[in-house]
Amino acid sequence: MDQTKQAEEYGYDLFPERDTGKYKKGSVSESLFTFNHKCQVMLQFAVETSPYAKLLLRAMKSSGCTVFKERHFSCEDCDGTVSGGFDAASSQIVLCQNNIHQQSHMNRVVTHELIHAFDHCRAHVDWFNNFRHLACSEIRAANLSGDCTFNNEVARFNFGLKQHHQACVRGRALRSILAVRKISQAEAEKIVDEVFDTCFNDHAPFGRIPHSKKDAKFAYRDYENRDRYYANL
Repeated sequence: MDQTKQAEEYGYDLFPERDTGKYKKGSVSESLFTFNHKCQVMLQFAVETSPYAKLLLRAMKSSGCTVFKERHFSCEDCDGTVSGGFDAASSQIVLCQNNIHQQSHMNRVVTHELIHAFDHCRAHVDWFNNFRHLACSEIRAANLSGDCTFNNEVARFNFGLKQHHQACVRGRALRSILAVRKISQAEAEKIVDEVFDTCFNDHAPFGRIPHSKKDAKFAYRDYENRDRYYANL
């Protein structure tokens, strides 16, 4: 397959630094350094303080997939339409340093992409050929990362509908699939509908939908207590 076509079909064109042969950094190196430094600082704060991220990192370690910040995270410049991505080919999370400017946003992106990494660790996900696998992970990431919390939806002026959380998860999963795969809206909707119920109800490793930071803290506490329980058996 033509390399440019392949990049577009798999969404790599949204992450130009993934293709070092094509992408050339701008001349404003000081500005790029500032973006990168800020990204690294916010990433460090996220993995150290976010209960969402801490639980996912602990769960991956328990599953034999220890995450190393220097190896598995990369702060890069991206297309203006995305905030992050999981590169299954390199098992690396891309954080879009030019698009993430607030700590709360960084926390959500780190959590969202760690859910993809967790799925990559625990299951045989065929990211590139099986659209249902991709859709399932996107549904789980939208559902469990805090993307669709009440506060975030109010900030987007989306609120008040019955089963709004489900509608938000469905819509965000659909947009994510359409951003990285060259398929029609109708085909993407069909795929999301086919796997939605099963994947929406898969809450691993949280054990619940963490609708708030408080919920995530309780989930992290329960996960820690579970580890101690099994250690005493």
